[in-house]
Amino acid sequence: MFVIIGWVILMGCVMGSYVLGGGHIAALLQPFELMCIFGAATGAFVVSSPIKTLKATGRAIPACFKGGGGYTKQKYLQLIALLFELLQKARKDGWMSLEADVEDPMTSPIFAKYPDTMHDHHLVEFLVDYLRMMVGGNINVHEMQDLMDAELATHHAETGIPAKAIQNIADGLPAFGIVAAVMGVVHTMGSVGAPPAVLGEMIAGALVGTFLGILLAYGFVGPLATLLTSKGEENTKPFECVKSVLLASMNGHAPSVAIEFGRKVLFTTDRPTFVELEDAVKATKRAAPAAAG
Repeated sequence: MFVIIGWVILMGCVMGSYVLGGGHIAALLQPFELMCIFGAATGAFVVSSPIKTLKATGRAIPACFKGGGGYTKQKYLQLIALLFELLQKARKDGWMSLEADVEDPMTSPIFAKYPDTMHDHHLVEFLVDYLRMMVGGNINVHEMQDLMDAELATHHAETGIPAKAIQNIADGLPAFGIVAAVMGVVHTMGSVGAPPAVLGEMIAGALVGTFLGILLAYGFVGPLATLLTSKGEENTKPFECVKSVLLASMNGHAPSVAIEFGRKVLFTTDRPTFVELEDAVKATKRAAPAAAG
């Protein structure tokens, strides 16, 4: 939604200043220039991108126009409460008590209490994979951290592929705008015997190519790449939260302390306060005896 609003503001200011300065909108309507610029940019994108990049970019673009979808404070509270309950159970009954939960989280009564977290299948898979290693007890904290860092680096690289591809398109658009302009100039030079009014219109049309290339690059396509980069960084935070909590637990911290490590890595705009997290943990503690009864 905000993408559309931004584009409306952009076009309103650019076109408004042009019209108020005495310009004619009809002179900017050059469909063949657009076809040249977009066609060349699309062709270059296809040539330079593996099929996986093409598919990933196609899936990522609609996400730019959707509001929400990211992790909110409430979702983080659910995630951290889940981590606390799992660690508390392991601390009380031993790590082997989590074996059934991590082997099949879909049927786990603990995981079932946190539907928002369960909807994020990649995060759940990340969590249970490392819990499984902790249950096995055959890996130390430094090995675990190195493995987590490697996986998160891979995750970051994968989520950044669409943004990088779109940024490459944006970088090429000004050059393709120049290509369209040069072609228009060549066409104009081939009609040098035409009346001045006709030549002036042809030159104006050629220059529109440069204008469109720059406007599309910095006003439309480039900002989408920046937005996707921000979304990718935001989507990595839940994984970093899980990593921090599990590593703190492996270092010997109590569950109530370990979850503080996870809370602190979150962006301040989404980070629950200490009191909010404490209330969520207390709710978990109250639910445990009720479930046992």
